[in-house]
Amino acid sequence: MISLAFYKSEDFEDLTSYALDALQSQFTALPKATLGIIKQKNSGDKFPVTIFMDGKAVGFFVLDFGEDKLDLTENSNAVLLRSLSVNPQYQGKGIGKNAMLLVSDFVKAHFPDCNEVVLAVNFDNKNAYELYLQCGFRDNGKSREVSRGFQHLLSKSI
Repeated sequence: MISLAFYKSEDFEDLTSYALDALQSQFTALPKATLGIIKQKNSGDKFPVTIFMDGKAVGFFVLDFGEDKLDLTENSNAVLLRSLSVNPQYQGKGIGKNAMLLVSDFVKAHFPDCNEVVLAVNFDNKNAYELYLQCGFRDNGKSREVSRGFQHLLSKSI
């Protein structure tokens, strides 16, 4: 069973024990790096989330309520989902898909004023793009160029 919970320090070892291959590393940051940035900035608007499979921490993402979301939407009640990764040992089991299907309810339960989840996915990351579409994210034809290429801007109303 897949479940989501706010990151706790007890999850650190499981979430920092994996590496991503060269292809995946182009598109997302590992939990250790992301947690380090969040700790350093200490802005209070970024919420790390652990993805669990049968009680074991196997993946990670961040809900970011900071100003970066306004690069993707004009909606001040939106949240930016970023840094999604799943331990490669557990990939191919539907964990990422199930986590993205659960994200709307998780956000609504913890942030009732939030009514949209937005994210950016690299044009070359076709697997992630298809996963997000299967999970209810919409591509309204918007994109942006960043240092790593072009990104689709996706959104999901909640």
